[in-house]
Amino acid sequence: MRSSHQVRVGGSVNSNFGGLEAGGSKFVCVIGSGPENVQAERTIPTTTPNETIGQAEAFFREHQPISALGIASFGPIDLDPNSQTFGYITSTPKKNWANTEFAGRIKRVLNVPVAFDTDTNAAALAEATWGNARGLHTFLYLTVGTGIGGGGMMAGQPLHGLSHPEMGHLRLPHDSKRDPYKGACPFHGDCLEGLAAGPALIGRWGQPGENLPPNHPAWPLEAQYLALGIANIIYTLSPQRIILGGGVMKQTTLFPMIRREVQQILRGYLRLTAIIDEIDDYIVPPRLGDRTGVLGAIALAKKAIGEC
Repeated sequence: MRSSHQVRVGGSVNSNFGGLEAGGSKFVCVIGSGPENVQAERTIPTTTPNETIGQAEAFFREHQPISALGIASFGPIDLDPNSQTFGYITSTPKKNWANTEFAGRIKRVLNVPVAFDTDTNAAALAEATWGNARGLHTFLYLTVGTGIGGGGMMAGQPLHGLSHPEMGHLRLPHDSKRDPYKGACPFHGDCLEGLAAGPALIGRWGQPGENLPPNHPAWPLEAQYLALGIANIIYTLSPQRIILGGGVMKQTTLFPMIRREVQQILRGYLRLTAIIDEIDDYIVPPRLGDRTGVLGAIALAKKAIGEC
């Protein structure tokens, strides 16, 4: 499938890279080099690992040659190159996907460099390359959708350590009188993800967030939980900017509520202009919108061979 996004830059089409955004409900596969050069794209429903990964491999084989492939994956994933399960999806609660080899399998099939990271770290890299984090060295990308995940950069490098960040599982104050909902996380119940991701909205209110009007009581509660998580992250990482993406954040009335809640929670302790006077430019949506994840996969591929 050819896309109207294909352009020529400087008289020639840029080198081709593969990008794979691996989500819990769908895989998005693209060929291109950036936001203005996407030459082919396919969306694949996430079913079983063999079926889904096999269809992705077939797409990239059809569009060879590519210089490298980037995979932006749901997790948890193993990013330790010294581990026997490096490149695997590990303890995910998604049925049939735990302990699935991913990056290594695709690398053997395509025989090209393969970069592998979380979907949120990849999205952060995309925003640093083409979006709302350009010129920043320390920032956070938080996605709020079917789950909640956090990624970003510190001193210009992706957030990696013993593993990768799991900001969705921050523990929050939970006032069970105001909100008797016990939480949707199968591991922790009322962690940030358990209280504020998409399934929590359905579990608490009986319908998905996109069906709830802007004046619904769901949104002040949602804003409070997200602001509590963000405040913890601000205190811990001191990011220069926080970018909030994902399906739940399409309810744009959340942004002003979250900004106000963050200021109230911090209570003036951090006397920083960005938080006190310029918070509208501090907590922002992704510039790349719904394309952030798959463009992050392209950015990972380019970085793998030193072009990003």
